[in-house]
Amino acid sequence: MSKFLLATLLLILSPTLAAQAAKPTSATTATTMPPPQVVLRTSQGDITLELYPDKAPKSVANFLQYVRDGFYDGTVLHRAIPGYLVQGGLYTRDLQPKRTRSAVANEADNGLSNLRGTVAVARGADPNSGTAQFFFNLVDNRRLDFVGTQSGLTWGYTVFGKVIKGMDVVDKIAALPTRPLGPFAGDVPDPLVLIKSAHVVGEEAPPPAATAAPAAAASIAPAPKPRRKAAKPTGKG
Repeated sequence: MSKFLLATLLLILSPTLAAQAAKPTSATTATTMPPPQVVLRTSQGDITLELYPDKAPKSVANFLQYVRDGFYDGTVLHRAIPGYLVQGGLYTRDLQPKRTRSAVANEADNGLSNLRGTVAVARGADPNSGTAQFFFNLVDNRRLDFVGTQSGLTWGYTVFGKVIKGMDVVDKIAALPTRPLGPFAGDVPDPLVLIKSAHVVGEEAPPPAATAAPAAAASIAPAPKPRRKAAKPTGKG
């Protein structure tokens, strides 16, 4: 009888132990999922970004939603300052701002630095005013990193990804001649650099977005300053 009971217990426990042993495997699989990647197809070439959802979850989710909505299709990289940054994500080829969703919370205190090749959220004076605009760091812009919460200047700019392919395209855009155009006093690439489409790798690219209504006056990014002194990345839209 004892041998029978022992054998019965082993039969009951074996599936339970196997299930418990399988749990760490599935957890490991979940944590090893590759980070999302986004391809920007521009008039100067393709740029592939790898995003950091573990470091900047709100900023990444915000950016991915704009990509999936087709928001960036037909917008331009409207600002290029050699030795500093290339910025875009809001204006149409007519340099009209598109209507954006609500701003995303600043995550610049995530330990990531604005090093060459990284991508960060552009914003206005309010540290929590970033929406659709982003910028590529052409050099190590450590002065744009988080320092403290004392003011908008010390909050810094949220790094949420990096260029893993096509940095030569970003450099080519930065090397284009620039001019004043539309609402901007300068730094607009000539010719205009169009983002033809943006899509998440592994997902079907969204259809071209319809032209959105202009943003409200309060959400229009202020015009960058002349290049006498490199202005901070701006963008209330």
